[in-house]
Amino acid sequence: MAEKHRLRLNRAGTIINLTSRQQETALGGALTVATAELLDQFGLELVHKKRWLLSDIVGRLSADFPEVDFYTPSAQASMNPDGGFLSIKDQDGIEYPILISEVKNQGTNDLRLAEGKKAQAKGNAIERLGKNVIGVRAAMLSEGIVPFVCFGFGVDFADGSSILDRVATIAMFGELNEIYVVNGGSQEQFNRGSFFFRQAEWTEAEMAQILVDVGGRSIHYYFAKYGEGHFAKQTIDPSP
Repeated sequence: MAEKHRLRLNRAGTIINLTSRQQETALGGALTVATAELLDQFGLELVHKKRWLLSDIVGRLSADFPEVDFYTPSAQASMNPDGGFLSIKDQDGIEYPILISEVKNQGTNDLRLAEGKKAQAKGNAIERLGKNVIGVRAAMLSEGIVPFVCFGFGVDFADGSSILDRVATIAMFGELNEIYVVNGGSQEQFNRGSFFFRQAEWTEAEMAQILVDVGGRSIHYYFAKYGEGHFAKQTIDPSP
């Protein structure tokens, strides 16, 4: 079993396209573990990209919503979440995102106060998160899911912090530390995503478990909508 697990992780490592620094983070490790588990569970071809060009997003939206006008972004503008974009592919090579992940660490006021320094203003990381979430929701408008998950930790996210209210607002007032993948509401109005925030840092194992859950729910959604046979199988078996 240990050898099989190692081979799966090695296979996943060839898929994950992150910088060396990102790979060494807890999220990078969790993403590798989750990719290995999803390969084992579903046997689909997985592809990972660090960024998604805004021009590609607008191109897909223009094709799906021809009656709507769209802004033309600059050629190199992109979304670049910390964990990038993990997708499955159909038989024609079209990619379907199953996992978009990010980490936010905010809050050093406990250390500053201990050093006799003044507290700093809160909220910078959350304002940046809001912009990214808007982009992800727009990119996924052609589907009925938002496979986005953000892990936040730091003293600013302690119980009772007003910053958690800002996070909940970005989450369309969904519960924090709960998984939301498939859009909710009678007309699928609530395309929330999942937001896991607390003071303590998230461990690699905790993140991996959540990432597998989000990725698995996304794949089941696509199976229900398009059929399992619509998607390409992995060409290399990660098991011996």
